[in-house]
Amino acid sequence: MKKSNAAAVGALTAAFAAISAWSAMTSIEPLKGWLQLPKWGVSVTGIVFLLMLFIPNIIWSKNQPAGYEESAKRESKLLLALERAGEVLVSILVLTDRRLDRLWLSSASGSVISPRLGYLILALILMIMYELYWIKYFRSSRTLGDMYADYCGFPLAGASLPVFAVFLLGVFACNAFLTAASIILGIGHIGIHLMHKKEIEK
Repeated sequence: MKKSNAAAVGALTAAFAAISAWSAMTSIEPLKGWLQLPKWGVSVTGIVFLLMLFIPNIIWSKNQPAGYEESAKRESKLLLALERAGEVLVSILVLTDRRLDRLWLSSASGSVISPRLGYLILALILMIMYELYWIKYFRSSRTLGDMYADYCGFPLAGASLPVFAVFLLGVFACNAFLTAASIILGIGHIGIHLMHKKEIEK
């Protein structure tokens, strides 16, 4: 792993650990939320997140790098199945858990700010970086190398940034299902991107 990759992932891990420690120290029952079912309903946070995720991909579908379709034919069927399953589960879960809205709305209304809000802020930062990664790609020569490039130190930024963000949303909402779905998505999505990058390097 490059030094820049280690620094970026290390900084994200440190921020996550700090928020987790703060949350654990200020919560009377830190595990209570994880034992509750999601608050079903349409989540505005989920809608915004999916728009940030899908809009660049829709634009990308008309600006694919040369050689991508041929490379896609060699993708692992297992990783592809995990990626598709993760995409469906994540899309459904972020759209239907109103806890993604409740926690930050209660803080904005004057309640005591929950340290858990840090997870949402960190997820938003990662998604903004994800948008900037796509802007960089669309302004580049749009090769396979550009698509699987690092961004701000994050390896395979097009895959890793949204996966990390989804994981943080799951932790923020104490949604074990969303957290698990992010892991499934990560194995498939990041795994496929890693295979493509190795092919390019060969």
